[in-house]
Amino acid sequence: MKAIKTCIFLICASACLAAVVPDLHRRSQDDTTPKDPMYQLNDDPDFHYELLRILGLAPYEGSDIGEVLVAAKKIKPTDMPSFADAFIELSAHAHDVAKGIDSHKFPISARNALFKTATYYRSADFMLHGNWSDPRINSLWKKHRATFDAALALMPIPGRRVTLPSKDGKFTVPAIFYSSGSSKKRPTIIMCNGYDGAQEELYHVFAQAALQRDINIITYEGPGQPTVRREQNLGFIPNWEDAASPVIDYALTLPQVDPKSIALLGYSLGGYLATRVAAFDHRVAAVFAIDGIYDYGKTLTDPLDPLLKQLFDDGKKDEFDDIFNNHIISNTSIPTSVRWAMQQGLWSFRTHSPFEYYTLAQAYSLVGLTDKVKAPVFVGDAENDIYFPGQAKSLAAHLGNKATLFEFKANDGAGAHCGVGANVYLNQVILDWFDGVLKH
Repeated sequence: MKAIKTCIFLICASACLAAVVPDLHRRSQDDTTPKDPMYQLNDDPDFHYELLRILGLAPYEGSDIGEVLVAAKKIKPTDMPSFADAFIELSAHAHDVAKGIDSHKFPISARNALFKTATYYRSADFMLHGNWSDPRINSLWKKHRATFDAALALMPIPGRRVTLPSKDGKFTVPAIFYSSGSSKKRPTIIMCNGYDGAQEELYHVFAQAALQRDINIITYEGPGQPTVRREQNLGFIPNWEDAASPVIDYALTLPQVDPKSIALLGYSLGGYLATRVAAFDHRVAAVFAIDGIYDYGKTLTDPLDPLLKQLFDDGKKDEFDDIFNNHIISNTSIPTSVRWAMQQGLWSFRTHSPFEYYTLAQAYSLVGLTDKVKAPVFVGDAENDIYFPGQAKSLAAHLGNKATLFEFKANDGAGAHCGVGANVYLNQVILDWFDGVLKH
């Protein structure tokens, strides 16, 4: 009887879990998804998205198009090890090229090569988190960090790493300050990534574009994000203000920072995190939610098949975990997006139990908090967002006249979650909006 029940649950799970994707970048397409006019880089929608994400860093020193396309050709649909192998090979090759450049004679060439090498090391690690004991999770990260730091040192004004105590004193917050170089106090944007992204990625997505506009940048990471998860062994926390408020404190100590022009930006799940922080810390002049998320927990549980949902609601942890651990995560017939999402969710929330991960995620909701947000909020809404459809509109509706809802269109090449692949356009829209907020 138990085997029959498991089989029934598995059939239901296979049908429904293609729509269950934990943050950022991960819900599989279905028949209701708007048609994507973009050329697909891989027959696997998940690999297409991640390749587009890497290519999208090219305008701001984060990758080179030809190299990424060479790696892309080696990636087999649904085969996560092939994704890692392709970027391990590319990162080693790019690193060899970078080491051959005399950074004293050719500092710009060396910086370009080192920054993109760091991206490739980070990409090589991306699909490995299903096995926490895989030594490459740390070895690739160390190489990523070393090459990124070498590139930082070659910037006209080098980025400066700092470590800050958390608000509750239970962990430390790694951050990087990028100065615009202005002798006057300037606007400053404090940025955090989502549940699979590093602060280093944000330099190539947003920070370089902002620096070009004479805006200071501070990026940071909190528990569950790549550096803190590795170095302090901490999973995500719901009270994100404990990580973010100390970064605002730090910003206010810097002579380059205009204290009345500080903004928060969150990328993917970070869009939820930044909005939450603004509900508790009113020292910010504006918020960017790229993209907007109102209730992360519901994005996990609402799409569940009724039988799985019932198991979760009834607290049937063992049965719930058995289906995910033994029949979903290891089943290559299940979409890559679902398998990867659960692996990453478990790793970043620091639990081996899918049930516990789903339970922890229920605390990530802005219900009852949006009225406390005082600053104007730019809410990004990607037309073809197959990961959090409807969440941006829900956030904007609850924020009311504090929200500026902007839909990034697929025909503009910006319809994917967080507008990946269209970073130049994305920055034009959001930074022009920020300029308008400050002028008013």
